[in-house]
Amino acid sequence: MRPISRGQGADVTALASCERGSFFVKACRNRPGGRRASIARECLVNPVVRTVSPALRWQAEDDDWIVLGFEVVEGRSSDFSPGSPDLAAVVGVLDSIHDLAPPGEVGEWRETRWDRFTDDESRTQFRGNALLFTDIHPGNVMIGVRRTWFVDWSWPTVGAAFIDPACLVVQLIAAGHTAEQAEAWVAGCRGWAMADPVAIDAFAVATVRMNRRQAERLPEAGWLGDMAEAAHLWAVHRGVPEAVTLGPRD
Repeated sequence: MRPISRGQGADVTALASCERGSFFVKACRNRPGGRRASIARECLVNPVVRTVSPALRWQAEDDDWIVLGFEVVEGRSSDFSPGSPDLAAVVGVLDSIHDLAPPGEVGEWRETRWDRFTDDESRTQFRGNALLFTDIHPGNVMIGVRRTWFVDWSWPTVGAAFIDPACLVVQLIAAGHTAEQAEAWVAGCRGWAMADPVAIDAFAVATVRMNRRQAERLPEAGWLGDMAEAAHLWAVHRGVPEAVTLGPRD
């Protein structure tokens, strides 16, 4: 076993080598809470995302632990900066998620994380039947020699198909792109292209509010401030600068 520091949704992550091969292992304590729920979702979603994510090879559970064993993939974290040769592959795989149907056991997987940062009318525009990854950042997109993977499906949800491309836009701005350049990269994503611009505007407002709140709660985490600034630049580009002066809904 070789412990590694990858992913925040597990108590243990490691590379395990044994007589049956090598596996990337994620484990969490078997007790009620967010991590247990997260690892359960990752187990359920894996069969439908194997074209874009490492395959789950086995799972085990007892009274103390839940453990998932994934295939090991060879790759590196992606580069979102301007001029990166990774960007076309990242956008291409992101768009392919549009074709994946959520698993039948979605239950209460509806995307609601932005709800408290918007009004009732805008909230309905975030609804949809698309499978969403949402946890988009360079460390969760791995670039291999012939394939690109979205890894760590810790909290998949179901909602409007433009949400994943919109999340990538904010990440690209944080990596150094202008808002116009970032939107140009996702322009070919079907979820983005088919979306009502009004819905995207509303999501930009909600994203500013969400990121500002997170940055205010954890001022020591500099990356949260960077994300808040990126969201602000995006909102200004879309003509909704008032978002920076409005606080989240209680």
